[in-house]
Order: sequence, then C-alpha cells, then structure tokens
Amino acid sequence: MPSYEGRLELTWTNKHLRLLAHDDGSYEWLDPSDYRVAEVRLLHDVAAVGVVGRHRAADNLLIRGDALHALRSLTRLPEFAREHLGKIKLAYLDPPFNTQQSFLQYDDNLEHSVWLTMMRDRLLQIRDLLSLDGSVWVHLDDTEMPYCRALMDEVFGRENFVATVIWQKVYTVKNSAKHFSIDHDYLLVFAKDKERWQRHLLPRTEEMQGRYSNPDADPRGPWKSAPLHANKPYNAGVYPIACPSNRTIPGPPKGNYWRVSEENFWALHADGRIWWGRDGNAEPSIKGFLSEVREGKVPQTFWPHTESGRCAKSFCLVRGCF
Repeated sequence: MPSYEGRLELTWTNKHLRLLAHDDGSYEWLDPSDYRVAEVRLLHDVAAVGVVGRHRAADNLLIRGDALHALRSLTRLPEFAREHLGKIKLAYLDPPFNTQQSFLQYDDNLEHSVWLTMMRDRLLQIRDLLSLDGSVWVHLDDTEMPYCRALMDEVFGRENFVATVIWQKVYTVKNSAKHFSIDHDYLLVFAKDKERWQRHLLPRTEEMQGRYSNPDADPRGPWKSAPLHANKPYNAGVYPIACPSNRTIPGPPKGNYWRVSEENFWALHADGRIWWGRDGNAEPSIKGFLSEVREGKVPQTFWPHTESGRCAKSFCLVRGCF
C-alpha cells in the first residue's frame, strides 16, 4: 500500500507565526512562544449595569479590547474557563471584510496573510469555547469569504460545515456599480460537532398556511399538491399512467422521472393522496396535508430583505473589532 503525507489546507505567508498589533496600526510577526503574543491578559472591572452577582464570570459580560486577548482570557483564566470553556452555544463574528477601504472606526485594508492569521488565531480560541452542540457564524462579503471557508474547514473540520447563508442586505440596484450591483453578504455556519448540533424551526407564516386548501373535501383537512416528477435518475420511475378520465400519460416529461415506483404510485392513489385535477384529466400530483407538516419552517440558506431586514448602521459599527 502506498503511503501518503500532508493534507489539504490553505497556506499563506508566515502562517506558522503569530501577530502582535501596535498602537499605530502596524503589526509585528512573532514566534508563537513569544510572551508578547502568548501571555494571558487579566480582565479588569470598569463598570456594572443593573444587578450583578458576586461571581462576575457568571454574569453577562461586555469585554472591551482586542478580541484575541478577550478570547484567550476566557479560555485560560480559571475563573472564566470554568464558566465558559466548552460551554458556549453560539459565537457570531462580524470581522473586517478587508475591502481595502478606510472607515472612521477602523482601517479595512489588511494584507491578506495578516487577515488570515488574525482570523485563524481567533477561530482557534472560539473552537475551544464552543460546546459540543455549539456553532459559529462568520459574517463576510465576497472579498474574503472563500478563503475563510477554507480556513474554517481546517480549524473545525470540513465535516462540520453546516451551510453558507446568503443575506440580501439591500434590494435596490446601485446603478453606479462598475460591474455588478452587490445585493448580499454571507454567513458561514460551522458546528463544533455537526452530529450533535441542532437547528431550530422558524414559525410558520400566515402566507405559508394560506397555500393549503381542500377543494375535494378530504377528511384529512387542507392540503397542497406537489409535482410527481423529478429530474434525478430513478430506475423504477418511468411508466405510463392512466388518468380517471381514461387519458393515458405515456411517461414523465422528457428528461424527468416519476418520484415513486408504479406500485407505490397506485398505493398513494388508493389512499387518496393523488390529485388528478377537478376533471380527473390533469397530470397527477401528490397531496401534502397541512396536518402532517412540521410545526415550524425549516430555515433556508437565502434570507430575503423582507424577512431579515436591511443593513443598519448599528449592525455595522461592531465590524473591525479584531
């Protein structure tokens, strides 16, 4: 048997080093063992809002400072590690998009290897903080999203990738755009352990409920029909069907297959789950009953502005907090 070495990974300049940020906005590459990047910072109380407990690590915390220092403190300081290490359900990151622009709050113009190193170091700390059923969501645009996806494959394991969500942040066309008018951002979703992570169902809307009706007075209640054909090859999915009107349908539309075998089709028909149209002459479809659907809506990977809203200034000000 041949032996293999190495693994699929994203490489970049100075990947083996760590970064030290200076007050003037510059960075210095250092060995990971250098105390300036390996030290753990203490968390000092500045203020309290509302009623707080005697055990500060158990309270809601708002930490001001470098995100990496804060994360390392939460994982290394015994007081906070006991409370948070391996117990965080969800981490949301809104890092600099690295769009090569300058903003009032920060400079979004990092050298690519710097950006990747900073993201890698923070994701490693977040991985340790997450519970086994926890997840991390990283908000980005096209500039760095593909590279961050490869980086997160390496940190969390490709098998723990959940989805890439497309968020429609604007809905009006930007006519001044040089190439395309960009309408969306991304959310990269990874689980600590995909087999343990569970998503929640969303509430069903009135519009969704309104898609169901009961034109044939089926005792099982409102239903809606779904096409019987699909385009995935299915050996038992090609056969003629005789409609109640005596019209014969020779087979599924060209390039398609019936979703079920002939035996299962007629079993569905016997159970009153096939809709032939009001005159019994339509191409058959399968009835799906409202009483049998899940109590909630399965979340989708496209978030339209009508459901998730537009980009707000308060949403964007947290960006740049490396």
